[in-house]
Amino acid sequence: MTDASWETLSNQAVAAAGVVYFLALMAHLVQWASLRKLPAEEVVTEGRTAMAGRLGVLLTGVAVLVHGLALVARGMAADPNRVPWGNMYEFTLSGTFVVALLYLLLLRRFDLEWMGPLVVALVLALMMLAVIWLYDPVAPLTEALYSPWLVIHVVSAVIATGAFTLGGICSVLYLLKERSTKDRGYLARVPGLTSLDRTSYRMHAFAFPVWTFAVLITGPIWAHQAWSSYWNWDPKEVWAFITWVVYAAYLHARATVGWKGRNAAYVALVGLATLWFNFIGINFFSTTSQHSYAAPASVEQRSSYDAGQVPLPVPPGPPASPSA
Repeated sequence: MTDASWETLSNQAVAAAGVVYFLALMAHLVQWASLRKLPAEEVVTEGRTAMAGRLGVLLTGVAVLVHGLALVARGMAADPNRVPWGNMYEFTLSGTFVVALLYLLLLRRFDLEWMGPLVVALVLALMMLAVIWLYDPVAPLTEALYSPWLVIHVVSAVIATGAFTLGGICSVLYLLKERSTKDRGYLARVPGLTSLDRTSYRMHAFAFPVWTFAVLITGPIWAHQAWSSYWNWDPKEVWAFITWVVYAAYLHARATVGWKGRNAAYVALVGLATLWFNFIGINFFSTTSQHSYAAPASVEQRSSYDAGQVPLPVPPGPPASPSA
């Protein structure tokens, strides 16, 4: 297959994954719409309602597989082949893939079926955002990104982002459920406040050391390799450190002051806000950040491909930041 064919396959796989995620969301909504009329303590294991729930999980699994295919094809579309983390579009696809994959892997262990519609809706919304506003044609990586630290740094950052996001969802649901007085409906069937708080803590406790490894170890090492400096006070670096400080405060407060429940949820959501602002906001609001993935200014926008034509590689631009 040519590079153009791989890129076309990736785009088609992204569209197909979006469709399957949408169908999974519809299945989950049918399930929870049926459950809203039943008492929260009534467990439904048979019938159309239970079938809709199982179908939602199955479709989510299929969507994750197609989503993964889109990432692989994206990397194969580059010349030379590379990991699919060359720009914001690709990183968004990777981040949403990890969120959905972690949900499926932890579904049975932590009994997260109630999280299904929220995870699928979030992944679908972010994928739409990526396709509409963040899409960039496949381009060669800049020289600084041709490093084994790319895989180490970005993989750890993406995994931590996915786990922090799942923990943030638990925190949001905690605050909503705390204020709800209904004995039926979605919030009534969400696990109790203690369970939500514990699940949120476990997600954050797992993600924090991974984020620490990404931000305070691999990031500086890679920056030194690329720029001969471990720290450059770049907006991305600063906000990544701010995120680390917020989550460190969250875990410290729980361990020493005994903060749980509402206070812990608020701190966790502040951390999530800084995380996603660093991920997306800096790219839109900062004009001084050195952090980018590809060299968009040096890549011609390819609006169409001739059949069988292989795009010519574009010389890399000036070195960009290795950090996510």
